[in-house]
Amino acid sequence: QVQLVESGGGLVQAGGSLRLSCAASGRTFNIYAMGWFRQAPGKEREFVAAISTSGGSTSYKDSVKGRFTISRDNAKNSVYLQMNSLKPEDTAVYYCAGVRTYASYTNYRNQFQYDYWGQGTQVTVSS
Repeated sequence: QVQLVESGGGLVQAGGSLRLSCAASGRTFNIYAMGWFRQAPGKEREFVAAISTSGGSTSYKDSVKGRFTISRDNAKNSVYLQMNSLKPEDTAVYYCAGVRTYASYTNYRNQFQYDYWGQGTQVTVSS
């Protein structure tokens, strides 16, 4: 089992940047594929980015491609989401999620594939 804690959210002007971090407990972080999701007020939670256990495979929501970068450091039990050129429509609560897998180069875009979730961190982008 793994516990996830997000940090790094905040208020930023449009065009700015934020880096979200997600710290995982436990000693087997390197067998968890990880993902970032977000939920804006009144909307369904949606996929943002995902990364395989090895970090060798990533996937992004179309609207964030070229602006967001997901990465992980297995030695630090952490996954990150670097967000650049932020837009007001990126405003949401951002969640990291994990799923245990032995598939080294598979990432997961479907939230129902994930077993573990953090509590979320608020990102607000002002226009």
